[in-house]
Amino acid sequence: MGDGYWGYYESAKPREVKDGIKARSRRGAIGETWWSKRWIGLLESFGIGERLGRGRSYARKGQVISIDAKKGIVTAKVQGTRAKPYDVSIQLNQISKDDWDKATDAMASKAIFAAKLFSGEMPLDIEDAFNEAGVSLFPTSIEDINTDCSCPDWSNPCKHIAAVYYLLAESFDDDPFLIFKLRGRTREEIIDVLREKRAVAASAEEESEVIDKNLSIRSEKVKPLEGCLDSFWRTGDALDSFSVNPLCPDVENAILKRLGDAPFYIHKINLASLLATAYKVASGTALQKAVEEAKASTQMKEEK
Repeated sequence: MGDGYWGYYESAKPREVKDGIKARSRRGAIGETWWSKRWIGLLESFGIGERLGRGRSYARKGQVISIDAKKGIVTAKVQGTRAKPYDVSIQLNQISKDDWDKATDAMASKAIFAAKLFSGEMPLDIEDAFNEAGVSLFPTSIEDINTDCSCPDWSNPCKHIAAVYYLLAESFDDDPFLIFKLRGRTREEIIDVLREKRAVAASAEEESEVIDKNLSIRSEKVKPLEGCLDSFWRTGDALDSFSVNPLCPDVENAILKRLGDAPFYIHKINLASLLATAYKVASGTALQKAVEEAKASTQMKEEK
């Protein structure tokens, strides 16, 4: 990384940066979501804790001037003790096209994966999809990350690179798709592929359900109408054990989140926000109604 003496690093205080990028976390761990913590945890497990510590200090002081994340690579400028900021680059080994295809197949096979990703959330077991493809979403060793810095410190990573590592963790908090981007696929590419594959899967599931239903109807012996006129308007024993147990969805307002802001505003409030409130009230009322009816039904059965 640059020219200089082996093992040399600056011990003096870095030059102060005006309007530098500062980590939101002022103390303790950096990163709030599980995937950003996973990123930091992996880096710290590579045995580079001391250098990461100095980088964490740089990140909190605001020594990083700029960060630009493109597909497969992150470039940044970090201010050290010298007048000219250092140029930093961080590049993750890319996942091949075939492996991405396998991983997205696994993601599309589970509706909850697609629903959470469509709404901007990272599924907790997303790494399982990549394990099925025989690859890892996150780096598994320091060799999986190619870095470079124009500073004279030959350590890998130097504190300038480490500072960018930490700020990337907070960027992951804001955009879970960033880890995909560094592995070679943008948010738009992932969403488009998942939509296409989910559409195919849904079509196949619907066709299978129709076939199963038709087979079930054909195999069922149905009484002629004339033979059941005396009990036609009765509910039957099957409904006595029927119950409705509505549950909260895994992803609240998933459709609204997927669609984003509406092109309409009412009193400067976006229609999507108003709909989210309306849905919340409606679902709360429906749940309350279901509970009341369940209690009433139970009471009637006990009275009988």
